Amino acid sequence: MVGPAHPVASDAMPGRPTAAGIDRHPHLAEPLPTGWIRVDLHSHTMHSGDSTTTYDEIEEAVLASGVDVLCITDHNAVRGGQELVGRLPCRVVVGEELRTHHGEVIGLFLTERVPMGIPPVEAAERIRAQGGLVYVPHPFDPIRRNLVQPALDELVSAGLVDAIEAFNAKTSLQHLNRQAAEYAERHELAAGAGSDAHVPEAIGAAYVEMPDFDSPAQFLDSLRRGRVVGHHSDPARRWRPRIVPSTGG
Repeated sequence: MVGPAHPVASDAMPGRPTAAGIDRHPHLAEPLPTGWIRVDLHSHTMHSGDSTTTYDEIEEAVLASGVDVLCITDHNAVRGGQELVGRLPCRVVVGEELRTHHGEVIGLFLTERVPMGIPPVEAAERIRAQGGLVYVPHPFDPIRRNLVQPALDELVSAGLVDAIEAFNAKTSLQHLNRQAAEYAERHELAAGAGSDAHVPEAIGAAYVEMPDFDSPAQFLDSLRRGRVVGHHSDPARRWRPRIVPSTGG
């Protein structure tokens, strides 16, 4: 599911980062080729158990960063992405970062939640059955509940992986991102990137610059032609009084 752009009353322009956004993530100042967009493939809302980012905060962060497409990939939930379709000043791809028996897998372009705790092959098959794409986040970062390599190799051998996260902004050891990028290249898989934002200020830290798309299949083709951009960013969560829903959904 990809939502339409949503107009927001602000001095910021959708698709154009603000000074504050550029100050946080200087690469946002670099111009895009004509017809290209910025896509963050990995982000979280208050529906993830380890994030308290509200919808209003995400809306402000998207305006500051100027990202064109935000993939909402909450832990074991799709409700946040579904509810943000049409609300943000960018398009939304509904996704889910689900925990399997052997680590985490992301499904993109989902219409319904995939249950957690199932084997990786079943998770990938359920994602594909919805017409979604299978995206493996932070594949070599054990701090991020990575998919263990035997399970990753099994999925790749079965042709059940569409893309690998070649750059995760929260991964502090950059050789792990390089290892992921090399794995994607070796196996001729599309390379993705994401902020893995658990706080709003992280949105814009990493993304793929790629040609625009209008379907999951075209998204994957554009991703293969794209360019990974990003830097390490794992800001501390600022305390704010807020009410968040129960996780899940």
